[in-house]
Amino acid sequence: MSGVLAVLEQRDGALRKVSHEVVTGARRLGDALGGTVDALVLAAGAVGGSADQLGAFGADKVITLTHAAFGRYAPEGYSRAIAEHVRAGGYRAVVFAASATGKDLAPRVAARLGVPLAQDVTDVGVESGAVTVVRPVYAGKALLKLKLAASPALVSLRPNVFTPVQRPKAGVAESAAAAVPGGGGGGGGGGGGRVTVREVKAAQAGALDVAEAPIVVSGGRGLKEPANFKILEELAGAFGGTAAVGASRAVVDAGWRPHADQVGQTGKTVSPTLYIAVGISGAIQHLAGMRTAKVIVAINKDKDAPIFKVADYGIVGDLFEVVPKLTDEIRKLHG
Repeated sequence: MSGVLAVLEQRDGALRKVSHEVVTGARRLGDALGGTVDALVLAAGAVGGSADQLGAFGADKVITLTHAAFGRYAPEGYSRAIAEHVRAGGYRAVVFAASATGKDLAPRVAARLGVPLAQDVTDVGVESGAVTVVRPVYAGKALLKLKLAASPALVSLRPNVFTPVQRPKAGVAESAAAAVPGGGGGGGGGGGGRVTVREVKAAQAGALDVAEAPIVVSGGRGLKEPANFKILEELAGAFGGTAAVGASRAVVDAGWRPHADQVGQTGKTVSPTLYIAVGISGAIQHLAGMRTAKVIVAINKDKDAPIFKVADYGIVGDLFEVVPKLTDEIRKLHG
């Protein structure tokens, strides 16, 4: 019993970027355990190109469980189908993404299997045959190493930490209908359970999710009013479609930005390649959501702002003067 199952995410029939990271993390565990890696996708039908894509990142087999109710995330239907598949497959470990969906789904599966769950993991390994993980604690100020004694070991990986690595495997494709009993809920042919996702409000066209973007430009109360977020949107746009705009809790609570943009302990945890904090003082709750970014740049007029303690680069100055100049320089670099 040394196989690893990677539970992936799809939306509208296409794999989400975080799925490649999950397969990469599962492959690392699979190699350490001396087992194979199966990738599991739940959907209403076929997911385009999934076998080829996932095989390239280390999946030995790609299994698609289909059900009419699985077009959108169906919490009870998904958790029941995954738990039954895990029991039948006898997996040693199961890997999820610690995304918005994964943070809801993984605990449900753990409860059905009666095993603990290690969430928001930033490293995985195997010691003396036991799965080990590392996860940030105390708002990211310390790292906790855990040994998961239960089997299967359930973990969810923090997005943007496990860089997808090409490790070609067979990626053999299998498809099967999910045997999920009807449970009311309507809207999807039964099988979804009592909870039904009726609508997914997507971000405006071309906008990236802050949890998945490689570059995040976040703003705080230092912007003074919501209209001034336009200068951050212009800065993000200068990166050529690779940057998302985030916000501090204070800004979201004030109604300046939607909750989907919030970075921090009660918002989204991000680990981009580049994080630019503009007009953000750096409260511990905010730092908990972004301190694992590869490079942190802080722009603030207060030289004693806590954000500078975690920043790799800091600019003390008026953001309304600094940001437009930075935007111009980045546009020049991108041609």
